[in-house]
Amino acid sequence: MRDQTLTGVLLVVGVLGLATCFGWWRRRRDGRLRSVAPAPAPAPAPAPGAGTGAPQDAHRALLARLGARPGSVTLVQFSSAVCAPCRAARRVLGQVEAAVPGVVLVEVDAEQHLDAVRELDVWRTPTVLVVDPAGRVVLRASGVPVRDELVAAVAPLLAGADR
Repeated sequence: MRDQTLTGVLLVVGVLGLATCFGWWRRRRDGRLRSVAPAPAPAPAPAPGAGTGAPQDAHRALLARLGARPGSVTLVQFSSAVCAPCRAARRVLGQVEAAVPGVVLVEVDAEQHLDAVRELDVWRTPTVLVVDPAGRVVLRASGVPVRDELVAAVAPLLAGADR
């Protein structure tokens, strides 16, 4: 009987420890802007009748369909109707759009655009993609981004933007 009680206590302590570690890791990562790995160098031109261009070209076309504007820095937010942090992210992104000339905000309903969610590897809402003037995703954040960090990140991208 005593062994079962000790095993149960150790199991509870272990589960609580793992949950605490996961919560700490998630909190440190939530809302942080991360660089997106540059797309690999383009492959040789496909043979006539073969597939389309490189994956980044497909992403550019998809982002353009979602509302990303070529020549400007676009913040693309994937959200859903029942997402409370999405409202906070929308507020932060709206502040950045209002404060920084040349930044455009596009909100995408993840439920209505599942093809884009899969293509752009969006796993949760809110997810924010920072798209440079050339139409490439250069930064991403899952969760509510920090306003000052976002302003500092888009400033260098605005040098090449049409204002």
